[in-house]
Amino acid sequence: MTEIRHIAKESAWPILVPGIICLLLGAIWALQGLGLIGGSFMSRQLLWTGIGALVFIIGLVLAYRGIVPHPKQA
Repeated sequence: MTEIRHIAKESAWPILVPGIICLLLGAIWALQGLGLIGGSFMSRQLLWTGIGALVFIIGLVLAYRGIVPHPKQA
């Protein structure tokens, strides 16, 4: 049983790491788009608020799939 859990945890990394990266990038881009983080061409641009929100949601989905174990289909 421990081997199965160990394999499941190892196989989650390729999904979890990009999910965390997307969460961070999405949050930064959305905050820049809203003008809460300045100093960039993205500051106060509504387009980057939308792109950031979309990337953040994708990151949430990826991180969730990497953390929560899912039963394997046969």
